[in-house]
Amino acid sequence: MTYMTKTGLKLGMSAAAAICGLCALPALAQDESANPAQAETVQDRAGEADVPLIIPQPVYEPKWSADYATDLLAFIAAIDSEGLKPSDYRPEQLTAAIAAGEGAALDAEFVRAFTWLAEDLRDGRTPMKARVEWYVNDPDADTTPISMLLAKVKESGDVAGTLRSLEPAHPDYAALRDMLAKTPKAEISKRRLIMANMDRWRWLKRDLGKDYLHTNVPEYKVRYVVNKQQIVNYRTVVGKPGRNATPQLAEMVQGVIFNPTWTVPQSIVKGEGLGARVLANPTWARSQGYEATKGANGYVSVVQKPGPTNALGYMKLDMPNRHAIFLHDTPSRHLFRNADRALSHGCIRTENAMELAMVIALVQGDVPLDRSKQIVKSLEYTRVPVKRELPVYITYFTMASDVDGKMTNFRDIYSRDKPVLDALAAARPQRPEKIKLEDNVVTEERKL
Repeated sequence: MTYMTKTGLKLGMSAAAAICGLCALPALAQDESANPAQAETVQDRAGEADVPLIIPQPVYEPKWSADYATDLLAFIAAIDSEGLKPSDYRPEQLTAAIAAGEGAALDAEFVRAFTWLAEDLRDGRTPMKARVEWYVNDPDADTTPISMLLAKVKESGDVAGTLRSLEPAHPDYAALRDMLAKTPKAEISKRRLIMANMDRWRWLKRDLGKDYLHTNVPEYKVRYVVNKQQIVNYRTVVGKPGRNATPQLAEMVQGVIFNPTWTVPQSIVKGEGLGARVLANPTWARSQGYEATKGANGYVSVVQKPGPTNALGYMKLDMPNRHAIFLHDTPSRHLFRNADRALSHGCIRTENAMELAMVIALVQGDVPLDRSKQIVKSLEYTRVPVKRELPVYITYFTMASDVDGKMTNFRDIYSRDKPVLDALAAARPQRPEKIKLEDNVVTEERKL
């Protein structure tokens, strides 16, 4: 008996079987009417012995050994030192996978537990919905994705070290961790507050940078950090509780504006009647530096010229953001003597703002102090660009180091602690690797 190949070559049964056994059996077997669910064979119709078809099956090679998984389990057991709960990471599932032996199940459990830990240490445990008025784009998920971290573990063999590398670099995080270790388990409220504020540091960029401005809203202070050292700090007036509460932001200072003009928001022009008052009282308007324009459609715009009565004072930081929040001077300097300084419409009024502006212009923009003084005296609108990057962080910590470096409790002026505390007490929600900002739209114009 012979078989005809596709090329027309006639082969005897033995030769055909031999070749099929080496390379081409699946194609020949498909011509048979045998049940494909059964073991396929090529049988000589003259009675020769069956030649079994052997299809090699891939052999699963474990990617994560029991040693890696055991190290991860030990890290989970001690994670309460970082203000997180071991139960959130389902250690019992990893323990069971270790007991079952190396293979696909252990690999899956290792990656799951490692991912959850890395996400929380890198991005924060608190879900977005509990971060009230938080509008910070944290880049850490992009710079250190889970795939990169797993590769780092493979390369170094160090599970714990890789996870610890995600901890915030700011000294306050380590100080809070030390405080948590020293706080007795019985002091539940204090421990929970420490944990909440540790997590707030994870919401931010891991390393804030070398030079930056940092204002902690409940502290009513802003500090200017250069080469990671605080060089000056000033009192602030922040937003009133309610719709004018100051949001949490991370923006970039692009310049210092001396003698700014103020385009008055419509929430004041129309909502508070300033437009009608300016139009009806031109003498008073001129004394306050207001100029009003009324369009054919009845729309009224009001601009306040530079000068001693300008609501922005003599300085404004140019830090564009969709919330219209910035640091600025104020003619109402007596308010800095108040203990409770949550008095503005959202923006951050800064004591000795001119000094801060001149120092920033000098350090970040290479503008001599004498030149800045001349600009101020001119009473002309002048924008000095920042040549070197200067981030500004507007944060909300109710337990943090004060400007003197002492760990302090600050009053929760906006009642933002409770949502964080409740979220940390609840079961950990599953989420994508990268936390994305909700598309929050500011419906009320921020004022001063």
